[in-house]
Amino acid sequence: MGHGLLRGTKFGISAASYPQLDIAGLTEAMAEEIYRRDFWTLLQGDALPLPVALVAFDAAVNAGLHRAILWLQQAAGQTPDGVLGEGTLAALTKGDALPLARDALAYRLDFYARLPSWPDFGLGWSRRILALAGELAV
Repeated sequence: MGHGLLRGTKFGISAASYPQLDIAGLTEAMAEEIYRRDFWTLLQGDALPLPVALVAFDAAVNAGLHRAILWLQQAAGQTPDGVLGEGTLAALTKGDALPLARDALAYRLDFYARLPSWPDFGLGWSRRILALAGELAV
């Protein structure tokens, strides 16, 4: 089944996603920079209200930037094209951010539940989403 060298994961950064990275030598500061550069900055996290930024960041890390933006757009009633443009940003920053963040989580869960791999990974995905939803309630 599996082939190749298993090089592992550290601080949630996997060798599969970053094959040129020395995972064993990865420091926490290096991991933070990767998360900031490859996810937070591209999501314009500093411009988003906190619950939306948190949901977007987790979704991007778990499922990719494009998919995370699609879920945000669906929750904000925008045309889901996966591009975080001015219209999407405006829709994400107006009104009450908490219901929008919860709706984005619901779209994410709905997407996962439709995947053929749901029987294998659905419990873990559900736990991750429920834990994040619990953080929003605070």
